[in-house]
Amino acid sequence: MKKLLTFLACMAVSASAATLKIAALAPEGTNWANTMKEFSKEVKKVTNGKVKVKIYYGGVAGDEPDVLRKIRVGQMHGGVFTGRVLGDIAGDIRAIELPFNFLHSEEKAMKALKGMTPYFNEKIDAKGFVNLGFYGIGQVYVVSTKKVTSIPEMQGVKIWSWEGDRVVEAMISSLQLVSVPLALPDVLSSLSTNIIDAAYAPPLGILALQWQSQIKYLINFPTAYSIGALLVSKKAWAKVPKEYRSKVLEIGKKYVDEANAHSVKDNAKGLETLKMLGVEFIEFNNKDIAKAQEIRGKVIEKIKGKVVSEKAIQMLESYR
Repeated sequence: MKKLLTFLACMAVSASAATLKIAALAPEGTNWANTMKEFSKEVKKVTNGKVKVKIYYGGVAGDEPDVLRKIRVGQMHGGVFTGRVLGDIAGDIRAIELPFNFLHSEEKAMKALKGMTPYFNEKIDAKGFVNLGFYGIGQVYVVSTKKVTSIPEMQGVKIWSWEGDRVVEAMISSLQLVSVPLALPDVLSSLSTNIIDAAYAPPLGILALQWQSQIKYLINFPTAYSIGALLVSKKAWAKVPKEYRSKVLEIGKKYVDEANAHSVKDNAKGLETLKMLGVEFIEFNNKDIAKAQEIRGKVIEKIKGKVVSEKAIQMLESYR
């Protein structure tokens, strides 16, 4: 009788449906959001409705740090996080986003991310999360309301920094900019009221957040390569029936790869759109490129062993 009850209990758990509540900043209507919708549909279909994915788009669940807090108390089950919060979970991931790592080479950035993924996943797992895949969000550009034509001219510019982002803070101080910590939703209004002069994001992010309505200039010299990941808490993942877990991971990888392909094209189109809207592109010279590598060295010295381990930095160097 005891064995029968145990069997029936196991069958009940297996038969129960699991719903994963996932938060994302990306608004509906974007290619990225569309791929997430397809991901959700395919998971439901392949698992016969035993696993469902509900996506909360456009930041309705809060800024990324808010989402992470909600996951930890069980209000959400996962999120699509950029490097800012990924670094809070596993600091070594930020190695990919160190300033001036890859300059204009997206290919090198993605090669480094792919090569270091097993190492990063170990860190993520140890912190209680399952990684369904890394995103290449794109090259990060500084946009501003003031015209600056070189790195020295950037000194004193008031620039947004995401609250608590120690890598960006190290870069800002090394460039002698003035850091203004703000939550992401407050950046647009702060640009319009001159609380800040500048901000930074990939082209898609600039347009999605509507910063183009306030900024006049884009420095056509990427400061970093931004990445993201679709993470689910292990506690929520444990509720997914075992027989479907590998399939959900497989589907996740499929749509992450698709989103990455869209991202490359959409960011290129985003740059063209910004030009069409009248944003002036500022080109830096060879002296600035050399200065950027000097700045990178200063940032590494500030964060090595504090945010990113020496091991992760050494691994990264092999991909540069």
